[in-house]
Amino acid sequence: MTHVGRLGTVDLDVLDITRLQFAVVTIYHYLFVPLSITLAAVTAGLHTAWHRTGRERYRRLTLLVGKLLLVTFAVGVVTGLVQEFQFGLGWSDFARAYGDVFGPTLAIEGMLAFFLEATFLGLWYFGWDRLPRRLHLATIWVVAVGTLISAFVILAANAFMQNPVAYSWDAERGRARLESFLGLMTNPVNLAAFPHTIAGAAMLGGALLLAIGAWRRWVHVPTASGLGEPGEPEGDDDHEQRLAFGTLARVGAWLTLAGGVMTALTGDVLGKVMTEVQPMKMAAAEALYTTTAGAPFSILAIGRPGGGEPFFSLDVPYLLSVLAVGDPTATVQGIDDLQAQYAAQFGPGSYVPVVWMAYWSFRAMIGIGMAAAAIAAAYLWATRRGRALPVGNRWVARALRLLPVLPLLPAAAGTFGWVFTETARQPWLAFGLTRTEDGISPGLTAGEALAALAAFTLAYGVIAVVWTRLVLHVVRQDLDTAAISGAERDDDDGDAGDGPAADGEGTPGGRRTRDDDLAPSY
Repeated sequence: MTHVGRLGTVDLDVLDITRLQFAVVTIYHYLFVPLSITLAAVTAGLHTAWHRTGRERYRRLTLLVGKLLLVTFAVGVVTGLVQEFQFGLGWSDFARAYGDVFGPTLAIEGMLAFFLEATFLGLWYFGWDRLPRRLHLATIWVVAVGTLISAFVILAANAFMQNPVAYSWDAERGRARLESFLGLMTNPVNLAAFPHTIAGAAMLGGALLLAIGAWRRWVHVPTASGLGEPGEPEGDDDHEQRLAFGTLARVGAWLTLAGGVMTALTGDVLGKVMTEVQPMKMAAAEALYTTTAGAPFSILAIGRPGGGEPFFSLDVPYLLSVLAVGDPTATVQGIDDLQAQYAAQFGPGSYVPVVWMAYWSFRAMIGIGMAAAAIAAAYLWATRRGRALPVGNRWVARALRLLPVLPLLPAAAGTFGWVFTETARQPWLAFGLTRTEDGISPGLTAGEALAALAAFTLAYGVIAVVWTRLVLHVVRQDLDTAAISGAERDDDDGDAGDGPAADGEGTPGGRRTRDDDLAPSY
């Protein structure tokens, strides 16, 4: 059943400003979501490694990554709150019509974020000298699993906008009614988008850890007198710190590379699903105007000012048909035929998104993501089997000094991915049900929308500065040097003794002091 339109008209300026505001809030919030997911999983993995082996290196890295998680999680919660308020601020008609569908997903995500994840993250951070060590380890795993559940249910809400399922329309109330929560969760778009999103999260979180680890291992190395340059005299603990940061860098590199590979594989699955449910989106992604059998994949195209078939296109024969359907001879629908089909189905109007934006955001997502994965692969190859990088080589030194900006690549790739996902769905807010212009809050003026946009942009700029300063503060500190009772420290990842004592995790008396475990606290 189709529900299109609302009485009255909307000023286009208000619509554009409100869409821009939602985009700013969403993109900014999303930068912290994948970081939280990955940092929670890495913290849990490192804590488990220390729990099983007793190696001091893993405990130190657990504390470092855990502090990055705390800072990132806090910012993610704040920006996530604003994200949910967006529905009431600028899109109240949409919230009113589809609140019964979105309500359960937002409630579950909120319960997990504020109660489960925040509670257990607090228990983990403050429980080092209070909780039994197995229970303490379990708390961080609850956080890691909670972030995945939160991501899954909130993606289900977006999947409904891409492919509405499990609902019925109550014409009397003018609202959608949720018929099956399980059906909402198992939306084919959600099942395909979730692993794609998690793979992208691994890329971003891994790139951050690679940048931190490589910088501290090869460029800003610890010395007896603090941070210095390679070649300066080392203190007794400096060698272990360098090895620990080297371990962190390789963990980050593997995450970035594996995330890149999985993003490509899951993206292929998601593309096939989207070809079924939103063929116009995929046609716009390829600037394919004419329905074509054995359609080629466009690597680069130069469009015409008035639209239509590109003036020039560099293609890979049959590849688009393979990506869209899995058959090199399959027919892929073009924009012109789909426009005619939608006009007959939904009524007069243009159902074509901004083609150049869909085309280039799709390629930016792929190209930038591939670049990040390639850099991670190069680092893994250069440091294979414990090999040292030739930091004296000026080209290697320059490359290492550029590594701190590496996380910007997967961050940009993810941003372009969401830009493509949302803009190429236009003119629909919920595909086939409600147009974007029909979901905006009635009575909202351009001045109000612009003021809200300016306020959010300013506030988020301040939050970005605070987050960056806190992260830099954590990263610049030396790793905690406290020893572990019952575990022999080693400088080359050799045997680590018997591991943490069964009756405690720290001092010979069986209890770790607060300073032992939270030493580099901010």
